[in-house]
Amino acid sequence: MKTKSPPLENLITHLIRESHQTDLLWQIGVLLFCGLASWAIMRLFNKLVVDRHPEWQVDRSALNHLAMPMIALFLVALGRNLLMPDHEVHLLNIAIPLLVALVLIRILSYMLRHVFKNNASIALWERYIAWTIWIGFALHITGLFPVIDSILDNVSFESGHHHFSLFLALEALIVVVLAIIGALWLSQLIETQLMRATVMDPSLRLALIKTIRTLLLIAGILIALPAVGIDITVLSVFGGALGVGLGFGLQKVASNYVSGFIILLDRSIRPGDMITVDNHYGEVSQLNTRYTLLRVLDGTEIIIPNETLMTSTVINHSFTKRDISVKLPIQVGYDSDLIQVQEIMKSIALKHPRVLKTNGYTASVFLTDFGDSGINFAMTVWISDPEEGQMGLISDLYLEIWAAFKQHDIEIPYPRRDIQLLNASAKDTLAT
Repeated sequence: MKTKSPPLENLITHLIRESHQTDLLWQIGVLLFCGLASWAIMRLFNKLVVDRHPEWQVDRSALNHLAMPMIALFLVALGRNLLMPDHEVHLLNIAIPLLVALVLIRILSYMLRHVFKNNASIALWERYIAWTIWIGFALHITGLFPVIDSILDNVSFESGHHHFSLFLALEALIVVVLAIIGALWLSQLIETQLMRATVMDPSLRLALIKTIRTLLLIAGILIALPAVGIDITVLSVFGGALGVGLGFGLQKVASNYVSGFIILLDRSIRPGDMITVDNHYGEVSQLNTRYTLLRVLDGTEIIIPNETLMTSTVINHSFTKRDISVKLPIQVGYDSDLIQVQEIMKSIALKHPRVLKTNGYTASVFLTDFGDSGINFAMTVWISDPEEGQMGLISDLYLEIWAAFKQHDIEIPYPRRDIQLLNASAKDTLAT
């Protein structure tokens, strides 16, 4: 069984009954001095450091929000130690856990906002965390914490040599949540540094980020559970059950995660690539461990499981180069000047700003065949920005070609049939 610690004394009762007026004035003076000193230190720090270094100004408000109560806590603890030999310090004994609670709330809020940016649920989580910490602070200063501990610990059971109780479960939940927040915050810092490494391949950066985040989460949980007295060897049963679940019901989920890491490591598909998979053409906007987000040129987003990318044929239009060709078929009449048609079409293509004009990617016009209604040409141009789409380019080129053909009296034929009547009797028969 858990060894009970002696009940904490009621700090509020001590403050009311045992504080002398002189000692109380000394403590109020210490609190006022610590508050003014922390404000002055932060003001001086902002003036000497933050104002002179632009990179510090990004998190200036967060820095002031966190540093002031931490400095005040240090100064109040120092003042309590100085007053303790000759004066009562019951007010300072309440002020210190109050400042500790405030520091914890602000640190956790900062971590949450840094990890979950622009998330609507952040305010709700901050409220839960603040209420939990303030309730713990109230139980501490009123001396009710040992009583609550005893009540929750009585709701327990034994499993071999291990003792499990409701209090232990709540304690483990709080510590695990704190460990997860800390691991996510640390992984976010590492991700920020890795994203600045422009010399590193984007897919390798993503693979490192996902791996580091997973390892930090696992390490945080494995460190947090023993910290509250839970032997992690009891998780072996859960690990066996998880293995059975992966073998039966979670095969697809596990396959998607494994496929995601393989794609990130072999760099066959990278963020920004233009790919075609399952008749869907678009830009890879996100490459996650379970799925890949494909942004189609009309703005819609398609979630593709990573296993599909491993088992299906994927056309990567920008694997080695982002340059792609665009073909425009067009037909002219048989009485057209074919050399002039080729020159007009090629000159129009070379004038467009999106068309590449290098030697290896010059625009070309070819005569493909003689059709029933006219002569068929095919113009091929190259572009280096496939994410911008092809319809706008094709429309611009066709409009310019149409205007140029009208100016030079070049006919764009349409299907038609000529009927010739041989004599009047045939005409009468046809009319009948």
